[in-house]
Amino acid sequence: MESQVIQPASASKDLLVSKGSGRRAFKDKAAQIGVTVGGTMVFVALLLIFFYLLYVIKPVFDGASVEPVTEVSLPASSDKTLMVGSDEQNELLYRVGDQGVVDFFRVKGDQLHQQVKLPMPDSSKVVSSAVSAPSQQLFALGLDNGQLLLAGVEFGVSYPNNQRLITPKVKYPLGESALTVAEDGSPLKNLAFGYSSESMSFAYQDSQNRWQLTKMVGEENMMTEEVEWNTQTMPLPDAPSRTEHQLMTPDQRQLLLQSGNKIFVYNIQYVDEISLQQVIDVEKAKAKVTSLSLLAGASSLLVGYDNGVVAQYFQVASDRGRVYQEIREFSGLGKVDTIASEFYRKSFATVSPEGELSLLYTTSERELFDKKFDLKAPGVMGFSPRSNALIIEDGRKLHLYAVDNDHPEVSWSALWNKVWYEGYPEPQFVWQSTSGSDDFEAKLSLMPLAFGTLKAAFYAMLFAVPLAIAGAIYTAYFMSPKVRSIVKPTIEIMEALPTVILGFLAGLWLAPLIEEHLPGILALLLLLPISIVTSAYAWSKLPGRIKAILPETYQELMLIPVICFVGWFSFTISPAIEVAFFHGDTRQFITNELGITFDQRNALVVGIAMGFAVIPTIFSIAEDAIFSVPRHLSNGSLALGATPWQTLTRVVLLTASPGIFSAVMMGLGRAVGETMIVLMATGNTAIMEWSVFEGMRTLAANIAVEMPESAIGSSHYRVLFLAAFVLFIFTFLFNTVAEVVRQRLRDRYSSL
Repeated sequence: MESQVIQPASASKDLLVSKGSGRRAFKDKAAQIGVTVGGTMVFVALLLIFFYLLYVIKPVFDGASVEPVTEVSLPASSDKTLMVGSDEQNELLYRVGDQGVVDFFRVKGDQLHQQVKLPMPDSSKVVSSAVSAPSQQLFALGLDNGQLLLAGVEFGVSYPNNQRLITPKVKYPLGESALTVAEDGSPLKNLAFGYSSESMSFAYQDSQNRWQLTKMVGEENMMTEEVEWNTQTMPLPDAPSRTEHQLMTPDQRQLLLQSGNKIFVYNIQYVDEISLQQVIDVEKAKAKVTSLSLLAGASSLLVGYDNGVVAQYFQVASDRGRVYQEIREFSGLGKVDTIASEFYRKSFATVSPEGELSLLYTTSERELFDKKFDLKAPGVMGFSPRSNALIIEDGRKLHLYAVDNDHPEVSWSALWNKVWYEGYPEPQFVWQSTSGSDDFEAKLSLMPLAFGTLKAAFYAMLFAVPLAIAGAIYTAYFMSPKVRSIVKPTIEIMEALPTVILGFLAGLWLAPLIEEHLPGILALLLLLPISIVTSAYAWSKLPGRIKAILPETYQELMLIPVICFVGWFSFTISPAIEVAFFHGDTRQFITNELGITFDQRNALVVGIAMGFAVIPTIFSIAEDAIFSVPRHLSNGSLALGATPWQTLTRVVLLTASPGIFSAVMMGLGRAVGETMIVLMATGNTAIMEWSVFEGMRTLAANIAVEMPESAIGSSHYRVLFLAAFVLFIFTFLFNTVAEVVRQRLRDRYSSL
């Protein structure tokens, strides 16, 4: 017989224990690795988000670049250059002479493509010339016989054989025949003009150096559909006889005449009501005015000096009406002989006689580019329609420069400091990213959005924190286990409510309700805590036999009818309060008597609605922290003779303070990042007022509203990413502060 080895029972048990220990060790190691990898991936994801936001934002703070592309030689001519420019694709350059010759050049090949001579009347000479706003690309020639030629440059695009072909031509808005402006045949000296399809205005000096204004208003003949022009001519009162520059705004409402260090501003909107509106003193110490130009939109006037300064003026409301005022200036530019403005943005370029080219933007007060080029005698300068090229006349050559200037509107000062925008009475924080006008001045201040974010979070926390913390304390410490098992899950399930539903209810139901019953809401805020404290005091004074009727387990429920009655009573007496104290209309009383703006969708609505969204978060975390305080601490305090209230305030709350603080900070982070409620329950007005009756615009809501309509890669698009980055920093700072304070509280009270 073969002998069998029988292992003892203890050895078998040891083997099983060894296998179980190995499996547990493997699971522990796998869990440790999984948690480590998961935490690392979360950290990496946050870093990727952070650096991607920086990647998108960085280009808005880059400066501009200007690089020479080519130059073309001008044909021999004795006339002076009046205007230069190019087509949108920068394939053709043009130069307009002050004697009516227009030259077009192909960039490729450096050759004269076409030359057009304006049809001059016989025996007439050009005595003056003027150009319109850059976006119109029009020019006018004043003749010695009182007539005028109006012409412009345009480019046609066709695609023969699927190849783009750009065709230049000279257009004549009034026909090729000369237009008689001065009926007496006086020469049109020092011409300035404005043109639209409905009206034309011409300012000039006659043979006796008197300034005259001729305005033509077109009326369409209903029978022939031809435009008939009604002409009126009036002299300008108190006009200077000698002027260096003359400009007319494109809307034909103002004429500006510069004589020495004075600029005479005339109101010429109505020819029979011409008046001298203002005389601007533009004198600067030991400096002479060398150039005058209108910025895009013609709301701002740029004055260049021979000491390298360019001053910006625009009209500001005052006791004397709207008057021009110096707003800002740019210095260190070299002698400013030539100023060129972009077609639609607030950028402008200057070039000095030494060839120093500077590119600047008024609103952001940025000097985007400054470099000296090899220019011997720079003259007239102009931007291309897309502002991606600059054409400079230098002697008998045209120089073409490529311009990369995508985001001139943005600077740290424009984002975070007050900016004086065109037409505003003073520097302000303004967010207004779009407009219906091409020459709109972008207003991209993030201060109103950051302020609105903090304002919405403040009022939400003001509503939510007392309710959530008080509810958590009572539920965890005083409430019976049976009722707690119902109340806690009920409040926590509120967190599952979609915020879009809360925002929808707040905007369409709560906001009109509060506006209609505002006195009742104020009465409710006052009467509710008083009624609860009074009810508790009355309950404590009741005899024991009456208290026994309602079991101790359900004593909290006695407040339900009290709260319902107080709510009903407050809304019932609301009309009576309104009549007695607010003249029957609370909104009108707040607006007219108190001088406070009242918006239906305001911070009060947002505070209540967003408070309900934040309460479950704060309540749940705080309640868990209070309920988790070891029982031996509270029992020991009670055993030593402390009252339940003393035990709560001096033992339980101190021990649970790290968790309570974390709950509040988690709620604050939720309020800061909330989108849908503030989007639907406010007027989305980017204002900086703490008033509870006015709305706001938050960073998150602004991103949600404007991101879908922003052009990818535009300044607006990148500033919205910057807003997201600021929101990211906000939440990061709040969470960091919360963690630091929580750790310190834990270290301080862990020994209890």
